[in-house]
Order: sequence, then C-alpha cells, then structure tokens
Amino acid sequence: MNQNTYALRLYGKGDLRLEQLALPAPSHDQILAEVVSNSICMSSYKAAAQGPAHKRVPEDIDENPVIIGHEFAGRLLEVGKNWAGRFKKGQKFGIQPAMMYEGSLDAPGYSYHWIGGNSQYVLIPHEVMASDCLLPYEGDAFFKASLAEPMSCIVGAFRAQYHHPAPGRYEHKFGIKNGGNCALLAAAGPMGEGALDLALHGERRPSLLVVTDQDNKRLERMKQRYPVKDAEKNGIKLVYLNPNSLPEGAETIEDCVRKLTGGAMMDDVFVFYPNSGLVEQGDELLGRDGCLNFFAGPSDKDFKAPINFYNVHYEGHHLVGTSGGNNEDMSMALRMMAEGTVNPAGMITHIGGLDSAAETILNLPGSGGGKKLVYTHIRMPMTAIDEFGEKAGECGAPLGDVFEELDSICGRHAGMWNVEAENFLLGCNEIKLKPHIS
Repeated sequence: MNQNTYALRLYGKGDLRLEQLALPAPSHDQILAEVVSNSICMSSYKAAAQGPAHKRVPEDIDENPVIIGHEFAGRLLEVGKNWAGRFKKGQKFGIQPAMMYEGSLDAPGYSYHWIGGNSQYVLIPHEVMASDCLLPYEGDAFFKASLAEPMSCIVGAFRAQYHHPAPGRYEHKFGIKNGGNCALLAAAGPMGEGALDLALHGERRPSLLVVTDQDNKRLERMKQRYPVKDAEKNGIKLVYLNPNSLPEGAETIEDCVRKLTGGAMMDDVFVFYPNSGLVEQGDELLGRDGCLNFFAGPSDKDFKAPINFYNVHYEGHHLVGTSGGNNEDMSMALRMMAEGTVNPAGMITHIGGLDSAAETILNLPGSGGGKKLVYTHIRMPMTAIDEFGEKAGECGAPLGDVFEELDSICGRHAGMWNVEAENFLLGCNEIKLKPHIS
C-alpha cells in the first residue's frame, strides 16, 4: 500500500516546494516511517541556497527532487523483513545523516527522493540501516531526538578534546579535562547552549566553566535557564562574561580568566563563532597542555587566524576541529536525552508546522533566535515561543486558541519547549495538515 504524504522538496537553487505525493510501498529492504518532528539546520539552508552545487545534493534535482531536512525523529510503521530482526513497528527513532555509506556523501535530507526530515512519512533505504544510522530512541519527546544530531556534534567535540596525563609521556587522554577549567566563547547560540548543558551535566565536568557572548539578551536568557547557583550544586563555578561589559578592574576576557584561575588559565576552550579575533582570544586563554576546539564552521575557505606557536612548542598548546558527530556520538546523545541527563529544549526558540518550513529555511541566516522546530503533521506559522501569547490575540480560532494554550504550558516550564507542549500540539486535530491524494 502506498503512503500519502506532504513533503518539502528541493528542485534547484532556492526552489523549495511543499507537495503532496505518494510514497512507493516499502520493499523487504526498506522501512516505512512516520516523521513527527524536524529541527532546521543551517546546513539545510546551504543545501537550498546552493542546490546541485552542494556536495551532497544530486545534479538532477530539477527532474528528481530531494526531500530536505536531516534532524528528524519519528516512529517506524512498517519494517521490511530483511530488518525485522533489528527493528520493530512502533519503535521511536533518530537518524544519523552522515552515513558515509561505501564512502559516499549521500545523506538523508540532502540526497534522497523518498527520505528527509520535512516530510510526514518517509521510506528509509537499506544503506541507512546497513550503516547503523537508524538509531532507536526511548525518550519521552520527539523534539529531543530531533536535536540528537546537533547534540551529537557537541558530544563529538567534547570527546575530541585531548590532554597529556604527564609531561614527557606521548599519550593522548581524550575528553575535556575532568575537574579542569573550560571556556565556551561566543556560546549564547543554540549550539553553545547545548555545550553548556553537556558541560554542566555530562559524565566529564569542569570545575570552572566560563561562558562568553556579546549579545547580552541571549546571555541573560542562558543565565535564567542555567543559574549559577544550580551549577554550584554540581561542584561547578559557572561564570558568564560579556566582553563589552566586564567586571570592574578587568579590561579583557583574558584578565578575568587569569584572575579566576590564579594564572593557570584554561584547559579546554571552544570557539562557537568563526571570527579570527575570537580564535586568537581562545588561543590566549589556554594554559599548560590546553586544547582549543574550533567548533564553528566557516564558509570562507581561506579563513585564517594567528596562533602563538611559541606556546605550542613550550606550553604544549594544541588545536582540534570537529565537524559533526559519528554514530557513537549520536547514540550517546540519544541515551543522555532518554535518561534526562541533558535536555536540549533550551536550544529551541521557534515552533512551526510543515507549511512554514520552506520560508524558514530560505530566511534562516537572518532570522535570529535558536533552533527552529517543525512538526510535520501541523499547519502553523513558524513562531517564537516567547510570542505565543501575542499571537494568541492576533489569530482567530482555532490557531489563536492553540497559541493561548501553548503560551500557558510554556509559561509553566520557564518559557521553554517541553513534553507537555509537544503532546498538546500533536493532539490539535483542528490544525492538522492532511494529504488528500486520490
């Protein structure tokens, strides 16, 4: 039986179309799945903006369009007999899109005709399962699994950090330094917020955690969600710094860190924005055997920044860069979310329906805020969580009533997206987006 669905497909540069279509019946080597939620990534914007010039997008999308979106979660509906021993109907899942199947760059959400996050239903092809990239999820909310892919990037970055246990020993000890000093620079965006959550609640935790950002509004938002007093309960001294309004007596971030550490400086530094001055600052914050992680992905292939090689030689400074996470990173992220160790809800600032996905993707760079989350079975404009109350007064029924209830629910959860809000929205039949292909 063919499954009818709405899907957002890419036909060329900037050409995204929300269409109704019928998926083929799944073969013995495929799995039919329902997509519930998809988090919009800047990589989707890049794919849409570049079209077939993108390294993961096929050249013939004008004739064979692809479904866009790769940060999605849902449940399995029909499992082909070739995979019946590993997966079962009704199982929740997340997807690791960076499959590298037989060395190929093809990935769900970029390269496939029948699978992508901005679709109500998808056919999961054999190479996803063969690459161990269909990952079971046992958590309480689909939105968390949608954020497992970006969270896996953070997990991977934390795991890629390395230090030497003793001078003169050529042994790399991977992971942020447990009980050490850690700095997150330009970190008040969604990825920085995820890193803060992991640093505060992960298995390896620093004793001093410094978070910087120039956007005071976003920094204040992080302070409210991750209070200094809560960090103290976990034995962590958490310090928020805005370089434009430093404490009295400090002229630079370096001055503050030097005072906080008694001159020892930082063991781990993460840079969340591709700015040469910020990279240089991160380098200056490193202490003996310190590790700098350039997390931000620049679009400029000639991006450069000065590094103090005297300190590389004499102080053992080292530099790493990570791009994405692997299957193990994503499995760890899904496990931590299911266990409640980390909660990526703070990364989400906007909620919308599938009908809002195209406009959101194409305008993502200038949209502000954090992660935009799409619920694929819902018809709703992409809306900031803190504007739900305002929208309730602007919209008539039934959407106005939905916004009013969502505003009330999120108000009970410190203004954050949450399981209660997701369950309510998924139950709103009045704003369902239903395909009607004959």
